[in-house]
Amino acid sequence: MYQTVALATAFLGSTIAAIWDLKTTEIPDSIPYIMMAVALVAYGVQAYAESNYWIILNSLIAGLSFLGFGFLMYYFGQWGGGDAKLLSAIGFLLPTAPSGFSNLLFPFSLSFLFNLFLVGAGYMLVYASILAMVNTKIIERFISDVKSSSNIFVLGSVSLFLVFVVLNMLISNILSIRIGAEFLISNSVLPLLATIFIFVIWKFAKAVEEVGFKKKIPVQKLRVGDVPEYFKLWEGITEKELKRIKSSGKKTIWIKEGIRFGGAFPLALLFTLYFGDGILLFLNFVL
Repeated sequence: MYQTVALATAFLGSTIAAIWDLKTTEIPDSIPYIMMAVALVAYGVQAYAESNYWIILNSLIAGLSFLGFGFLMYYFGQWGGGDAKLLSAIGFLLPTAPSGFSNLLFPFSLSFLFNLFLVGAGYMLVYASILAMVNTKIIERFISDVKSSSNIFVLGSVSLFLVFVVLNMLISNILSIRIGAEFLISNSVLPLLATIFIFVIWKFAKAVEEVGFKKKIPVQKLRVGDVPEYFKLWEGITEKELKRIKSSGKKTIWIKEGIRFGGAFPLALLFTLYFGDGILLFLNFVL
């Protein structure tokens, strides 16, 4: 019963947070705080009823560990504070795999964290692609950036191919393995294609960041929760800061947005429950 309550709270809470994030660009602190409170009450009652205080300790360890990791991401400007608290709340609620979902090689919390980044990568790519379809200036900037780098791109691709060929030959000599020309070429082309793919995605991400996530607005239209471009931490301005900026005499200000990452949390939770260890799926794919 306790795990059912925790699982339902984790999924419902993260879904509400995701919807709120998509609509308003921020996750209210009240959502993860309520989720944490439910976890502590449920596991506290269970620990007392079963005289097993490791139940509540496991919740505290997972929740606080996730909180530390989340705020590390926040400190480096990758996440907002709401994302960090939502991750922590899920850690408090699901420190171990719920009953019926225990066929995991790794601890549930570790699998969920990896899956969050695995699912999150796909989520961000889809999000950015939709944004690019809405804002055609992003595509124009992306094409312009790729064209401007075409000479470097061609020279770099040729150089990398030769490097991969030499590396394959060296490795085969060290391991005393005989390889044919077809294997040598295919084993050099595949990592080259992967590198090209990463380069193109990076260029696309830069175009989305520069065109889609930054805009210049009149200071009078600035509102609480907006994030000025010069802010290192991903935290919206307060009422006090808003008044200070408006009284500074500035006419315009650059603000930034980011991918509303809240949607990745319920998706990663579902992925973990039904597919298990994304780590193993990833290794099976790349190896």
